[in-house]
Amino acid sequence: MREDKNSKTSQKEQLQKKPWFWPAVYAGGALMLAGMLFGYNSLVSKVEEAPLPDLAQVDPGPVVETNARTENMKYPFKETNLSKVQVSQEFYELEANEESRENALMVFNQTFTTSSGISLSMNGEEFEVVAAMSGKVLEVKLDAFTGNKIVLEHANGMQTHYSSVKDIAVKEGDEVTQGQALGKATDNEWNQAAGVHMHFEVLENGKYINPKKLLAF
Repeated sequence: MREDKNSKTSQKEQLQKKPWFWPAVYAGGALMLAGMLFGYNSLVSKVEEAPLPDLAQVDPGPVVETNARTENMKYPFKETNLSKVQVSQEFYELEANEESRENALMVFNQTFTTSSGISLSMNGEEFEVVAAMSGKVLEVKLDAFTGNKIVLEHANGMQTHYSSVKDIAVKEGDEVTQGQALGKATDNEWNQAAGVHMHFEVLENGKYINPKKLLAF
């Protein structure tokens, strides 16, 4: 056994003494290193050349419309008429002063009814009625006696009502945008004292609120 080991050691030493041995070892190591670098570069190149997904074909998922939920209420008439429009009838509030409460009473056949909105007029002239917010037409009620009525429901859960309107330009189920024309203000038999006007109501969580709290009149 010792002789075999000695023989192998002797052969190894003889190889190492050959003038070509160490250059061959170094050359082999250099080739292995070059091969590793080449393989790494090829892998990186393939990753870089991988095509990017076409964004136009990527499904973005459902689009959530948030604009309608964040809309601020605007006037139910063209803003250019703001200086001409008057609040001819107030919203009835118990905490309001006596004058305001009296101005919020509607009378028909000596019967008093409290106003659940505000009546808007413009020196007895007709004016265009527009959507105060974007929404959907929930109802169009035609009644010449009390005044035709349009009900809109909005993405934020509110409703807006427009009464005493003629030449109605929308129908139930229509989607409307803020500022879109709904019709024109007119008069009616039930509230003759108001003359040509539009009665505007706002409901929040199913309850009538004073529109003047949301609009600067």
